[in-house]
This record gives sequence, structure tokens and C-alpha cells, in this order.
Amino acid sequence: MSDQIPFHIQEEIMKKLPVKSLVQFRSVCKEWKSLIDTSKFIAAHCVTQLQNLLLRYEDPVEKSEKYVSFMDDDTFPQQRFVHTLPMSVKLLIGSTVVGSSYGLLCFRGHCGKREDLWTKLETETVVLWNPSIRKTITISMPNKFNKDHETDLGFGVCPITIDPKIVEITQFHKTSYHCEAKVYTVNSGKWRSLSSNVPSKQFRVFWAQVVVDKCIYWCAFDPTTIDNELPNHNFIMSFDITNENFGVVELPDCLRRHSPSQLCISKVRESLVMLEYDSFVKCACGVWVMENGVEKSFTKRFTVEAPPYWSKSITTLGFRKSGQPIMEVEIAHEQSELVVYEPYTERFDDIGIYAITESFVVNSYIETLVLLG
Repeated sequence: MSDQIPFHIQEEIMKKLPVKSLVQFRSVCKEWKSLIDTSKFIAAHCVTQLQNLLLRYEDPVEKSEKYVSFMDDDTFPQQRFVHTLPMSVKLLIGSTVVGSSYGLLCFRGHCGKREDLWTKLETETVVLWNPSIRKTITISMPNKFNKDHETDLGFGVCPITIDPKIVEITQFHKTSYHCEAKVYTVNSGKWRSLSSNVPSKQFRVFWAQVVVDKCIYWCAFDPTTIDNELPNHNFIMSFDITNENFGVVELPDCLRRHSPSQLCISKVRESLVMLEYDSFVKCACGVWVMENGVEKSFTKRFTVEAPPYWSKSITTLGFRKSGQPIMEVEIAHEQSELVVYEPYTERFDDIGIYAITESFVVNSYIETLVLLG
């Protein structure tokens, strides 16, 4: 850029550039590096980026795990990019994806020796991965496995400070129920206890998490209702990443009384979504969207029903930015295919990817500079 262009104009131009170019521009001069590394610039740059979809699956032929990203635009699903999984993730035993936020993927697994896995005494490990800049951070969990407590994780990037955070919720049941929570921030590099606003009621978190705006959300239910053979009480547990407070989002009665196995949380763009499966073999999925962030204002948008020639189950993995569900369809014994459902025409479009059943995971992400510094 010419020295004749005012610096604030240079900044506006750089906000629209791809991540790869910005990484190179950090070496041009100190002024550009200082600008690009700031949380304010990284946050502003995120706003200009298009949504990508990262697909994780196990190839049924090669018996290997693959990661493929798609541009979520008019070219979908033609433009594909195959990612090489970082070694820090490959070394995790029994790894699962906790969630995604601001272009980061959070993995959870064990780093103990494989032959010692049966003892379940290994320290759990979390790996944060930014596929855009190919950088990872490995974090040790503060608690080891113990049959007397259950541990759930949440992950999200603070939209104000652009600081990635991991929240660990531990529920103890040995004598009397109580709950503890810890939070890890990348900027501090430390775990610390959350002494205030820890949920006092008993709950179980299940299925996946999503991040919408400044909050992490999980499906949850009150286990005392099941233990005492009372009507189910399902709800949504939330964690505000900015002020680190927990909260509860109540569901309409038609959803709160379901079996927890019939519900799964998701999102469309920046709207919270509840998926309602039928009570038999998951051949139908209702899509409920929370309107304008108002509790108990979920509206049922549509229901996806498997065609009669599909005798197996369907699972909604996520949504395109246009609102189309991305779904896994079981087509044979231990084999599934990926499809996109068009609600208006009720048509299923095959993407041409096949996997071992229940190995598909879809996360939306944008290319970001988070973790660069």
C-alpha cells in the first residue's frame, strides 16, 4: 500500500482480506503487525468473512478419519478443501469435538497410554485448532476421571476480548449433590474456579453444545424427575462467555416433557434451534427456532420426514447459512451418506460423501486470526 493512503483506510482494506494474506502482511512493517494482532482488528475481520462448513467423518473404505471444508455459498458443495489433522489432535485417544467458535475447533480426548485406557485414570486433554492458520494449543484438564462425578465441557471465544474460554462443569453425587465449575482462558493460561452463580439445581447436560452470540448453550434435563418417575423437565443450560454467569432457558411444554433422547440443540446463523426427533427410529425431525432470543418463544418451522424407501434413521448435523439442514442418512448396515434437505421443495440432495454410521460431525466456522499471536 502507498504511504499516501491514510492508515485508517489501510485498516479498512485489510479487514476484507483473506487470512493467508494478513499472516504475510504481519512481516511487512511493525505498524501492520501491531494492528493485525489486536483483538479489535481480529473481531472486525471476523465480521467480513463468509461461513465455511467443516465436515469430520470416518471413511468406510479407507477406515481413516477425514476433515473436509466447504464454502457455504452458491458453489456448495463443489469447492472442497481437505485438511491435514494436526499431530496434537491425532495423538488424542477417543477424541470428540466439543464445539466451534470464531474459527476455532475444540477437541477433547485422553493423552494417556492406549493400553492404560481401561483404568480411566489418564488426564483429559483439550486441543484448540485454528485450521485457517494451522495453529493449535494443548490444554490439560484439571480433573481426572472419577466414577463419583460427571464432567461436562463448554467452549467459546469471548466476542469482546477474542479470548478463547473453556468451562468445565463437574457434578458430584457420592454423598449429596453439588456442582463445581472452572474456567480456562487462553490469555491467562490458567484454570480458576467460578465461585458465584454455579447452578444449584441438579441437571444433566447431553448431546452437543452451540455458541450463539455471547453464550454457550447445552441441552439439559432434571434427573430427579426421572429418578422419581415424574414428568420430564428438559431445559437449556447457558453460560455467558463475557461475564461467566450460568443461566437457564425454559422450553415450551411440548418440548420440556419429551424424553431427553428426542432432543438435540443446534443453531441457524445466530438463532438457537431445538431439534425434536420422533420417539421411534428417528425417521422424522422437527425444527424449532427461538425467535429474537426470547425464552420459551420457540416456533416450529418445519418437519423433515424420511422418504418411505429410507428404512433407517436420519440425523440433523447442522445447518447451512440459508437454513437448509445438513443430514446424515443411514443407508446400509453401519454406512451413512450426507444429504442437504430443502424445506420448501421437501427434496434431499446427495453431497456424495459416505461414512461409517454416526461418524459425521459438522461445524460451521469462519476463517480467523484467533490464536495467531
